[in-house]
Amino acid sequence: MNAVLLQGVPLWAVAAALPIVLIVGWLLGSLARWLLRGRAKLGMAASIVIAIIGTSLGLFLVGWIDPKAVLWSPLALLVSLGMTVAAVAVFAAVAAHFQKPQRESIAELLAAGESDRVEFKSTARVNLRTGQKDERMEQVIAKTACAFLNADGGTLVIGVDDLGTPLGLEQDLATMKSPDLDRYELWLRDLLRTSLGQTAAATVGIEFPSAPAGEGEARTVCRLTCVPSPRPVYLRHGRGAAPELWVRSGNSTRQLSVDEATEYVMHRWPLSMGATIAAQLRAAVRFSEEH
Repeated sequence: MNAVLLQGVPLWAVAAALPIVLIVGWLLGSLARWLLRGRAKLGMAASIVIAIIGTSLGLFLVGWIDPKAVLWSPLALLVSLGMTVAAVAVFAAVAAHFQKPQRESIAELLAAGESDRVEFKSTARVNLRTGQKDERMEQVIAKTACAFLNADGGTLVIGVDDLGTPLGLEQDLATMKSPDLDRYELWLRDLLRTSLGQTAAATVGIEFPSAPAGEGEARTVCRLTCVPSPRPVYLRHGRGAAPELWVRSGNSTRQLSVDEATEYVMHRWPLSMGATIAAQLRAAVRFSEEH
């Protein structure tokens, strides 16, 4: 019986069903991600696949409960959405459990040394060669944070030399009116906000751990934790200045040229399916108008 029904389905119906399934999966996946915002982080492609699986399970369940139920009945829609939300939540919870990053202590970071995810800076304000406050030192901090945000994240430790020896923050603190850590954090937040923007600066974690300096001594350093940004972060040196895209390349921080930045952004933050289609339609309209 089923074979006869399948043989009688025209090809156009199968062709139409495939994009409909994809669109429904995208809609339900987007809705599930919105309902679980702040609790589940999931990419669009994965959410579409999980939404299709959840919808299928929901329809099977509705068919078992009520064999006469139709596809667009309220029961079918609600159960399918519920199964999709549940599937996305379970997948996100399992992924978060197994992918939960292990946070290294400051002593472990210093012992491991610099890498593509870790950078040491002796100061954030003072040029050690001149002993004076230097805005170029501040820009180095902003550039490094920008590069980590645009890559896979990382940790910037201020008050440590290139070999991982803790130096402390005394030289930087001496340049401030109120030489305390609260004032230092306010200044650092303002620097990141001015250079990288309010949204990007808010994602950077700042803390002041004590790093062992040998012989039972410890020095207070500043630890900046940068998570990968969901969108490009551009560095601006001031009002009217051209934006710059900095990324992490091995153990160094590198500025990309315009063409390199364009290619990097397209590959790292690809447009969503809807935005891609809209961009293609706009390009087609412009092309037809010009010709």
